[in-house]
Amino acid sequence: MRINNIATCVVVAAATIPFRLGAGTKAIPDTLRLMEVEVTETYKAPVTLLPLDVTVVTEERIEKSAQTNLLPVLRNHVPGMFVTERGMSGFGVSGGGAGTVNIRGVGQGNKVLFMIDGQPQWAGVFGHALPDTYVTNDVERVEVVSGPSSLLYGSNAMGGSVNIITKRAHKEGFSGGGSLMWGMHTTQKYGLKLGYKEKGWNAFVAASFESSNGHRERMHYWLANQFASLSYDFNRHWQAGANVTVTETKPHNPGSVESPLIDMWTKVVRSTTSVYVKNKFDKSYGGIQGYINYGRHHVDDGHAPDVQPNDYIFNSKDYNMGVTAYQTVKPWAGNDLSLGIDFKHWGGKSWNEMKDGSPAEPGVDRHVNEIAGYVMTQQQFFDNMLSVNAGVRLEHSSQFGNEWVPQAGFILHPMESSRIKFSYGKGFRSPNIRELYMYPPHNPDLKPEHLNNFEVELRQHLFDYRFNVGLSLYYINGDNMIQTVMVDGKPLNTNTGKFINKGFEVDASFDIDSRWSVTANYAYLHTDTRIIAAPKNKLFGEVTFHPGNWTFTLESLSIWGLLTEKSKENYSLLNARVAYDITFKAFPITIFAKADNITDKSYQINYGFPMPGITVMGGLNFRF
Repeated sequence: MRINNIATCVVVAAATIPFRLGAGTKAIPDTLRLMEVEVTETYKAPVTLLPLDVTVVTEERIEKSAQTNLLPVLRNHVPGMFVTERGMSGFGVSGGGAGTVNIRGVGQGNKVLFMIDGQPQWAGVFGHALPDTYVTNDVERVEVVSGPSSLLYGSNAMGGSVNIITKRAHKEGFSGGGSLMWGMHTTQKYGLKLGYKEKGWNAFVAASFESSNGHRERMHYWLANQFASLSYDFNRHWQAGANVTVTETKPHNPGSVESPLIDMWTKVVRSTTSVYVKNKFDKSYGGIQGYINYGRHHVDDGHAPDVQPNDYIFNSKDYNMGVTAYQTVKPWAGNDLSLGIDFKHWGGKSWNEMKDGSPAEPGVDRHVNEIAGYVMTQQQFFDNMLSVNAGVRLEHSSQFGNEWVPQAGFILHPMESSRIKFSYGKGFRSPNIRELYMYPPHNPDLKPEHLNNFEVELRQHLFDYRFNVGLSLYYINGDNMIQTVMVDGKPLNTNTGKFINKGFEVDASFDIDSRWSVTANYAYLHTDTRIIAAPKNKLFGEVTFHPGNWTFTLESLSIWGLLTEKSKENYSLLNARVAYDITFKAFPITIFAKADNITDKSYQINYGFPMPGITVMGGLNFRF
């Protein structure tokens, strides 16, 4: 057995076998599988009301990872989640792009909904998520729901949802920080953030920039992200605010090893803006939010070395805008009743812009309107020992008509430190503009995809909540999947696909004492169909040693049974980090170094795109 497999097994054993307890005090874990979590903002309904499996990845975990993009952090700490990658060139959105997220094997074709502060984030034309825009610089925590979240959020939350909660200033006056990182392949990453809080006002701004030449020729990229938010608390009951995010990136794609490309690049500009008003009373809380997500894409598809360049640049504009209003009330003791209305208007257009300045080739220009209402209630019994949850959503689309979405379940606390969850939920996904109207397989008569999800979760806390272990079992039955088939000799998108996914997930964490902590998770997936980028087995483990000002971290990720377009991959990665905390003239500074894939393992996730070997980075974080 190789050293990285051994390290993974050691980490898992450390996380699941009781240790003799040290003298450390009770610690706050940096990854939480929800038991009871205080949520400071309200986004529709608190995740604590959901009978689904929910993971909260905290700011501490994100900062300790030394990652500038969220997806690798979430992949490690959400057991059933996997993310496709192509290396050190950003994720990209065109041919050879990566950043596809699967949760329990569901995700291909925008079936996992990403949100920023409750705003849905996806490209209005192609429907996919926007992986390069999910940077860590402005993130306070991330709430991941494994399982359909369509009751609250509608389409695209079919396999799960990821809600990215942005930072706010938490202390009076000015506060902030920054980071600098350099490493192999001329990689450089910089971040800066500044907050201000006084007399009800709360302002926060953040900016980051990164670039790299990549680990392959013609794989360079750059990315710039800016975020700003402003809010005002009129009193302890009412708050209003707005935020805006702008991301620009230009990754280059060298093509696969078998089919290299020259001058393939994508220039992307994405922006998100929202305004909101929130209320919070003793027996009621909620709000109303308006948002718009806008994108402008330029794509040169490149050319093979012995082929003439294309004479056009692909262009697209897309938008995803809407209004959501929601309120949770407590009509009687032990009851929470959540009601909401959503309106969405999404779509866009695409065209080919000729390089010689001649008239552009026409493309598509389409949009879809959706309006929905939902109600969800949770009733507690026996002094909060049992909570029963049920809800239903009715979604009306201008494209396909009505869709009913039910959900039900319960949460049982046999003891204060233990929990049993059961849930049934329906998920669905609306066909996107590409599937409906673009390219030869398009079909304007497509209907939504569906799935039914059944899940049981068992969780136990021990040793004053320092040891946490959980087991989740699930069964997913999907139908009406959109697939391309041949009809009368021509390709056509049709609702013909079906699948059954079933499996289990185990996670454990143990704060042994004030210096040692371990965490591990394992996910097993069995499916009756071929699913790209959804491994059969995923095992992650991490050990952290924190003596004084030093922090040493060793982590391992092992993947078995990962299908790519043309291969089956098995690999194990071993990563290490070291950090040292100092204080310079009252300013805390953390100096760190990290090495990824330290055993120089050769592997690929997107077929034809070999991943980097050993990669060393270093830098510092500072706060004021």
